Amino acid sequence: MEYTSSGPLTGLKVIELAGLGPGPFAGMLLADLGAEVIQIERLSGSAGQIPEGLDALRRNRSAVALDLRHPDGARAVLQMVEQADVLIEGNRPGVTERLGLGPDDCLARNPQLVYGRMTGWGQTGPLASTAGHDIGYIAITGALHAMGRDDTSPPTIPLNLLGDFAGGSLYLAFGVLAAVMEARRSGRGQVVDAAIVDGAASLTGIIHSMITADLWRDNRGVNILDGGVPWYDTYRTADSKWLAIGAIEPKFYTLLMTTLGLDADERRRTDPSEWSKLREDIARVIATRTRAEWDSVFASTDACVAPVLSLTEAHNHPHLAARGTFVDVGGVQQPAAAPRFSRTPSGTPRPPRRSGQDTRSVLTDWKVTGVEELIASGVALDRADG
Repeated sequence: MEYTSSGPLTGLKVIELAGLGPGPFAGMLLADLGAEVIQIERLSGSAGQIPEGLDALRRNRSAVALDLRHPDGARAVLQMVEQADVLIEGNRPGVTERLGLGPDDCLARNPQLVYGRMTGWGQTGPLASTAGHDIGYIAITGALHAMGRDDTSPPTIPLNLLGDFAGGSLYLAFGVLAAVMEARRSGRGQVVDAAIVDGAASLTGIIHSMITADLWRDNRGVNILDGGVPWYDTYRTADSKWLAIGAIEPKFYTLLMTTLGLDADERRRTDPSEWSKLREDIARVIATRTRAEWDSVFASTDACVAPVLSLTEAHNHPHLAARGTFVDVGGVQQPAAAPRFSRTPSGTPRPPRRSGQDTRSVLTDWKVTGVEELIASGVALDRADG
């Protein structure tokens, strides 16, 4: 397969000090849209648990291995910074400063640089220097509290999609691109402090508005979007799979009920005292057919009903297949680049590179001095042939 690099960010040069989770995902998003992203890792290779060749978050990048604790390694990065538009890193506050690669060091070399910092707690605040993970970040923002069947059950953990990737990676990429636009107007770079707690809190904005408007109770499983109403929930099918129902608007609710052969009287929808029986009726009918049978029944309707597919089943859904939502990249099925652009579409993703596979070629292309000496001394590791 021929791999191509294109997209609306073509020409943007990004240095990524490799880390885990949200930082690499932000780097992938930028690279998917055409940016030239150089991933700089430790000599020992990726710190992640996924084998480097299978990790979708590493795709579309060139991979360099440098000892950043050695002054010559930091010097090499600073030389690259002089030519970059963006640097992103995901260390605890103060780590890159101790390496001589903090914002002041880098902006002194390139005053127009955008320096993106990805952390859980942010650069300031009482928790800034402490360890953490997604579950803790979304816990203190109230987002985790809102997810689950009811207040007597534990909150439901939404993988690490809400904190790390939505509240973290997306806000880092968004913030970095906003800062790049501003830098091109002003000629001045700046630091982007992308904290997962800030992003996750931002995502709950509409829920806070609904609470203020008395349209949402600060409890689990009693609201319109958390399974509190019978027509926005999941139901078990005859083959022990699941159907998702999201018939919020009255016209879709009516269509849902008539398709199920149930009483569509509007009073059942507007009277909370009817909801327990309504939920039982829906569950009883859904349980009479398999997921595939219900998918066929609702396929041509606007009742807002969909099969709950597993992650691997999703690859073959007709709609997603028609759009090419999933692609094969080096033998690994993974989501395609998103979003899509009419005039500057993203290219075909390149499989992930091994740590250090591009060290010599990248350092040479970026005009770093003493490349062979860096490799010979062990400060840089080139795995191009091994």
